[in-house]
Amino acid sequence: MKPEIERVIRPRELARKSYNAMSRWYDLFTNSEKRFTDIGIKILDVKQNESVLEIGCGTGHALTAFTDRKGGKVIAMDISEGMIKVARRRIQNKMRERSVEFCQADGLFIPFPDEYFDTLFLSFTLELFDTPEIPRVLRECNRVLKTGGRIGVVSLAKQNTFAVRVYEWFHRKMPNFIDCRPIFAKRVLQEARFIIQFSSIETMWGLPVEIITGRK
Repeated sequence: MKPEIERVIRPRELARKSYNAMSRWYDLFTNSEKRFTDIGIKILDVKQNESVLEIGCGTGHALTAFTDRKGGKVIAMDISEGMIKVARRRIQNKMRERSVEFCQADGLFIPFPDEYFDTLFLSFTLELFDTPEIPRVLRECNRVLKTGGRIGVVSLAKQNTFAVRVYEWFHRKMPNFIDCRPIFAKRVLQEARFIIQFSSIETMWGLPVEIITGRK
């Protein structure tokens, strides 16, 4: 019997409002995530002139790396208009605004045509979706990714450790504040028919973080 991952009970609209309210201070609480996001970006290795969609762009930390390339379309998608506002301001300060298009949308309904992107990136985002929603998100990812295209995922990893059990307890008690929860990212990507090219486990404050790249 497969161990169960925690469910996400917070409604989507409440999540959007919560991220809007946190957007101005979000970086203060998530600074520890940036190192793992940077590792994921490095391993995904987006090439010059490749198009990239970041799902759950948040305050735009990854966008500064994606826009350092010459050419290539960058689309930053998030459910929260507050997060997008902060992300837009971040790249305006870096003089990169012309190379990024922002899109307020939900990963359950990616508003782009089939086989549109060379690469996709999700960092601490896939685990925000409820368990039955994750396969649907990955089907959408598969749909908009070009044949041979690559996906990069950074997420909390489900393991049977004391740190994970404690974290999941807080997730159950305070789902509006502890909203990410550990998942089996590699397994769900394989079930969505992505070919795994790289997978590693890092540690953040005792919690396992899985960094994965796959190919369609």
